[in-house]
Amino acid sequence: MTTESDPSYPDHWEADVVLRDGGTARIRPITTADAGRLVSFYEQVSDESKYYRFFAPYPRLSDRDVHRFTHHDYVDRVGLAATIGGEFIATVRYDRIGADGRSAAGPSDEAEVAFLVQDAHQGRGVASALLEHIGAVARERGIRRFAAEVLPANSKMIKVFTDAGYQQKRSFEDGSVHLTLDLEPTAESLAVQRAREQRAEARSVQRLLSPGSVAVIGVSRSLAGVGAAALRNLRDSGFHGHLYAVNEAVTRDLLDGVRAYPTLGAVGAPVDLAVIAVPADRVPDAVAACGEHGVQGLVVLSAGYGESGAEGMARQRELVRQVRSYGMRLIGPNAFGVINTAPEVELNASLAPAPAPARGRVGLFTQSGAIGIALLSGLLRRGEGLSSFVSAGNRADVSGNDILQYWYDDEATDVALMYLETLGNPRKFTRLARRTAAVKPVVVAKGGRHTPAGHVVPGTRLPEATVSELLRQAGVIRVDTVTELVDVGLLLASQPVPAGPRVAILGNSESLGVLTYDACLTEGLRPLPPLDLTTAASPEDFRTAVSAALASPDTDAVVVTAIPWVSEHALADDLAEALRAAAAAHPGKPVAVVHVELGALAEALSAATAPAAATDLANALPAALPTPATALAALAAGSAALPETGAGVDTVPAAPTDTVPAAPFHPEPASGGAAAPAPGTARIPSYPAAERAVKAVAEAVRYGQWRRGVAEVGQVPEFEDIDETGAAGQLSRLLAGVGEEVATLDDPDARELLARYGIRVLSTLPAPSADAAVRAAGVLGYPVALKTTAPHLRHRADLGGVRLDLTTEAELRRSYEELTHALGKPQELLPVVQSMVPRGVDTVIRSVIDPAAGAVLSFGLSGVASELLGDTAHRLVPATDKDAASLIRSIRTAPLLFGWRGSDPVDTPALEELLLRLSRLVDDHPEVVGVALEPVVVATEGLSVLSATVRVAHPPARDDLGPRTLPSY
Repeated sequence: MTTESDPSYPDHWEADVVLRDGGTARIRPITTADAGRLVSFYEQVSDESKYYRFFAPYPRLSDRDVHRFTHHDYVDRVGLAATIGGEFIATVRYDRIGADGRSAAGPSDEAEVAFLVQDAHQGRGVASALLEHIGAVARERGIRRFAAEVLPANSKMIKVFTDAGYQQKRSFEDGSVHLTLDLEPTAESLAVQRAREQRAEARSVQRLLSPGSVAVIGVSRSLAGVGAAALRNLRDSGFHGHLYAVNEAVTRDLLDGVRAYPTLGAVGAPVDLAVIAVPADRVPDAVAACGEHGVQGLVVLSAGYGESGAEGMARQRELVRQVRSYGMRLIGPNAFGVINTAPEVELNASLAPAPAPARGRVGLFTQSGAIGIALLSGLLRRGEGLSSFVSAGNRADVSGNDILQYWYDDEATDVALMYLETLGNPRKFTRLARRTAAVKPVVVAKGGRHTPAGHVVPGTRLPEATVSELLRQAGVIRVDTVTELVDVGLLLASQPVPAGPRVAILGNSESLGVLTYDACLTEGLRPLPPLDLTTAASPEDFRTAVSAALASPDTDAVVVTAIPWVSEHALADDLAEALRAAAAAHPGKPVAVVHVELGALAEALSAATAPAAATDLANALPAALPTPATALAALAAGSAALPETGAGVDTVPAAPTDTVPAAPFHPEPASGGAAAPAPGTARIPSYPAAERAVKAVAEAVRYGQWRRGVAEVGQVPEFEDIDETGAAGQLSRLLAGVGEEVATLDDPDARELLARYGIRVLSTLPAPSADAAVRAAGVLGYPVALKTTAPHLRHRADLGGVRLDLTTEAELRRSYEELTHALGKPQELLPVVQSMVPRGVDTVIRSVIDPAAGAVLSFGLSGVASELLGDTAHRLVPATDKDAASLIRSIRTAPLLFGWRGSDPVDTPALEELLLRLSRLVDDHPEVVGVALEPVVVATEGLSVLSATVRVAHPPARDDLGPRTLPSY
């Protein structure tokens, strides 16, 4: 008998998944303890669905059926169930069969599969999710094909199979459709899986941001505290749906003008979103009430979870488990809240006070409430509106990846701004970021670059510059500070992406123009000589110069510099209008303004673009809001009081001058909302320092270059000689006795694994004595190399641990004696003998799994100089042929590969192929956590891998390679 507590129970098959409608379900193996659930589930299935499953009327399950469907060996017979609230909503089962279609009596790689989905849950994508997971289980158990018999009238089930993207065969036999699916993943099946994942996860976020009704649980009768603040912001934002207040001690019908109830169940109407603001020890009861009421999503403002230590982390895991058991999604805990400025919603379910932010084209996601406050203040003070805002706190469930899925096809969002402390699932983040960045900019400021002792944010093993470069390869605009996040976001939200790096600089100060010119060179731009309009320049002079610069075929962007006039107040409005007119006449190129102590112009520009409501909110934020640490800690302590001051809130320093209007971009505001720029205008961002403006332009230029490069999509090549199945089996055997630690493979095992991917490592023979070295040379044939393999000497030719081109026994014995005399005893040096290979350039190829960046492929030349200078290039895995070609050309010493100073060019195509083969190995098998090929000698024809180290570990509970699943808890 197998239960969930039995050692044989495959708990790694358990997973939470997001369904097509945005709800969630849990998939897990069926056990003997599920008999009652199975019977109850079957009773709720319609007669028609039962007929489709069994090809005959089958009103109830017999005791024998129940036993059969709940007893599995998890090898030849496997059953999975999709559950919500602990109850079955769907099941899938496979039985291994032989060539005759009956239960297999011996080895077989085919199984019969069958599904049953409760009618109330059909159309939610449950069967498709189950097919992904049962397919992964089957591949793990050595099954390569599924066979299914389906009645022709069961079109829904036929569609599940045919739409999966697997290679398949279909025939009509004995009145039923016979389907055979090859379970080997294909490009099409992976594309189908990821498209379904995107739609489901985007829908789940859309349900959180566009609810038809909201209940705030934990509104104090005194109207003080976090719950009351959230209710007030929802009410004052003009939310278009139904709004309810919940307080178990309520004694009147209204709280702060909102209909109030003692319990959620008393509401008597559907509730889509619940905002929970009660102490942490009362949250489970609130979550249970929400689940029983059919709430779709939660925003948990309450603190006292993962941010508070081990006990809080355990409480957080239980919270996620409880939320998902009801099929809900969760933002938080310790969240600051969510905002959606869409005119049909106008949702402010956050602690940001009303009036709500103006409607704009920027989406904002933060993991930190304090940073969220700073970013809201900085953006709104500078006149920029938002499409949506999510401050996820501890992001126990909904994360930045979910928000990227939503923003990808959200027509209201043109620029995605993110403050992240961790990437969660780095492979998935870089995949989603690359796809999203291909259609709209993704700007990321990442904290946790240096992890303080005791901090919960995991660090990285890679240099910070490397992590930044890897994110840039995925199209992410990586910035260092929240100030830069705002600066870059403003430019991209209001200006076109520049077509190149040529920048025209003009203004009324020669010195400021020179500073801007220097800043452009520092950022790698190509500035034209600054045009000094002199301090006597009028607004009309500015308009003429800007118009000429924008019209010139020699410019891609324009930076305008401005210093005060003697009577600046009289000219400020005119200058703002002149800049608007010039930019509107030539809308294809970006314009940025640098101002120095130009207060009147700052006021004119701000008044021209920043809606009054947005300005009011920006001014209110720092003073009105406490830090989340102070505001939400009150909840953990059981306090209902919300501190009245915002001491300690860090805000983005904002310049007096922020934005000026220039060409059509933003939609009209919702009725009663903040006013948008005047028709026919968009904003020109302005900056108080040349370096900040140029930095924003430079990031936009680099992003434009990446976008243009994406048009030439590289390919991950298919190699016919790769033995992926054999490698998977070998890794499974090698990890059978390994615990949680990382294991380094023995040399023979490493060679065998690499050989399965066409990577041949040159043989070595041990030489524990001079006589053994001579015998080894006799086997390999002269000339040979003698080298040490002790860890402290490995790959250190500079220490004298390598002797090359030994052509005779006498030379070999003499070298052996010199080696042991100089460096130590043979048992300390671990010497080996290896055949000589054609001379060439010594290189190093590595791949590692980094917590901050995911799987990374690295390349550099071998030697102390390259190591000392950090001359190593990196690419994300999986690498394409385009990535491999650019990788070897990215290092500063790359000319040595291409005929430097008359030397012969080496075989770079062979080097690129080796890189791609290693990338495939690491991408196909997450168990491989580290590979080092050192050195790889690249000759004029071919290459030789002289040494290899492979490290393996059990794969993480979740990765980006298997069936779609939510992060585990």
